[in-house]
Amino acid sequence: MTTMESLIGLVNRIQRACTVLGDYGGGTGDNAFNSLWEALPTVAVVGGQSSGKSSVLESIVGRDFLPRGSGIVTRRPLVLQLHKTEEGTEEYAEFLHLPKRKFIDFALVRKEIQDETDRITGKSKQISPVPIHLSIFSPNVVNLTLIDLPGLTKVAVEGQPETIVEDIESMVRTYVDKPNCIILAISPANQDIATSDAIKLAKEVDPTGERTFGVLTKLDLMDKGTNALEVLEGRSYKLQHPWVGIVNRSQADINRNADMMLARRKEREYFDTSPDYGHLASKMGSEYLAKLLSKHLESVIRSRIPSILSLINKSIEELERELDRLGKPVAVDAGAQLYTILEMCRAFDKIFKEHLDGGRPGGDRIYGVFDNQLPAALKKLPFDRHLSLQSVKRIVSEADGYQPHLIAPEQGYRRLIEGALGYFRGPAEASVDAVHFVLKELVRKSIAETQELKRFPSLQVELALAANTSLEKFREESKKSVIRLVEMESAYLTAEFFRKLPQEMERPAVANSKNQAASPSPAAQDLYGDGHFRRIASNVSAYVSMVSDTLRNTIPKACVYCQVRQAKLALLNYFYSQISKREGKQLGLLLDEDPALMGRRLECAQRLELYKKARDEIDAVAWVR
Repeated sequence: MTTMESLIGLVNRIQRACTVLGDYGGGTGDNAFNSLWEALPTVAVVGGQSSGKSSVLESIVGRDFLPRGSGIVTRRPLVLQLHKTEEGTEEYAEFLHLPKRKFIDFALVRKEIQDETDRITGKSKQISPVPIHLSIFSPNVVNLTLIDLPGLTKVAVEGQPETIVEDIESMVRTYVDKPNCIILAISPANQDIATSDAIKLAKEVDPTGERTFGVLTKLDLMDKGTNALEVLEGRSYKLQHPWVGIVNRSQADINRNADMMLARRKEREYFDTSPDYGHLASKMGSEYLAKLLSKHLESVIRSRIPSILSLINKSIEELERELDRLGKPVAVDAGAQLYTILEMCRAFDKIFKEHLDGGRPGGDRIYGVFDNQLPAALKKLPFDRHLSLQSVKRIVSEADGYQPHLIAPEQGYRRLIEGALGYFRGPAEASVDAVHFVLKELVRKSIAETQELKRFPSLQVELALAANTSLEKFREESKKSVIRLVEMESAYLTAEFFRKLPQEMERPAVANSKNQAASPSPAAQDLYGDGHFRRIASNVSAYVSMVSDTLRNTIPKACVYCQVRQAKLALLNYFYSQISKREGKQLGLLLDEDPALMGRRLECAQRLELYKKARDEIDAVAWVR
């Protein structure tokens, strides 16, 4: 294979790989692959309806494989990739939408093109921009990518939308507007070149004519006594590239499926023996056209190589970065799988601790529980109602039963204090629950922020369940601790508090006894009055306030010790104990990646391999002369 064939064949293979891996043209492909495709030169076949486009393509391929008929036959773009194979090898065709099926019979290729067209457009005369991708492998072709586009038309026929003329032209322009697209402008010789739809469009998108090759078909159908020399010799309409004349197969040859190789020979004989075109015979015909395009492609490819290599190198860097982010494929060995899981657990645990210790946001919410929520809850406790005059009278009166208290209502005090201290259970438990909620939220955030875990949804779920199970255990221990703190305050009241009470009660009576021995003191008179009960309420309130200050400091200590500290030390202990009991298959289930992510890694790996191979091959053949 010559250097030219190698280079063009390489570009053809890259285009085919871009098609398979990047789904180019379907609207869902990879942007980098679409960019690479568009950086590579292609040949778009443009012409009006019945201009002979299909015959030109079939002549280049050497096979009768395209649907025929009246009106719009090509209703979807056909991306035709020709791959030259070794002499003596069998010809076959493959469709992108049927990747595992080889077509040996080219009549079936024609039928599949028609069926695939109908699948998108229906059996109407509608058109669609979604291309059909067809690859033909044959020793009788040159390496080439051709795009057969719907024929340009001037009026809509029955069954077509009124906008069909504009729709077709817009579709064709999406291809020929690209600077790397070579335009094969097909015009019939038996019509005035000034009316050629293909030339008109080519002149608009390629005014300098650098990308346009003019092809004149149906030379044998011109009126006797006339010829197309004015066009073919560039006097009627000059292009930078020479015009090429083509003699299509006759309708009779098409009807009887005449051999394409025979048709090529007949075409050569026509030009060799033509009195009008004999002097141009060496530069006429479909075989010459294919070689001319191939030679031009070589020069275009050579000029594009620096930009293509730059694009390939940039894409390689981007793919390598993405593969690093996606991570390596999961190991099949149980020991390696366990190691992978433990490494991800360590990464998660590190992020979780950073949230608690201040490296990441979230831990401050726990401080907010102690500094805001707990004090606010303590202030809202209904002590005013519990220590109201009516409530104090009732509780004190009921405390001693039928026996009146002699000096101070000790039982009444105890019951008032115990009842008041019971209210502290609510804020204590609420503090535990609030800390638990923050810790659960930090677990969720930490799992989401652990990049290594993003690949494994099953492991994320298991890790979250195990961590939350541990947090539930810590919460129960914390609740027991804070309730125990409240109960301890109720179980043993400070003795000093009670020692002060009789002195305070008796002091007014003693003072009065020195001055008014014969009459009862005001304190004695008020022993069962409202003032007495108000003093009791005030004393109890002072004691409860003292306990409240104590609990305000000790409840956070208990929560931090039982929940936060334990979460830092032993959050994943339960998970570790469970994971140690699992066998290899069960570990593999935990490392069952998201199918979409696995597919993306595979795609990236395939594309990276393609890019590297393309870079190496271009380096190997690009500069050989």
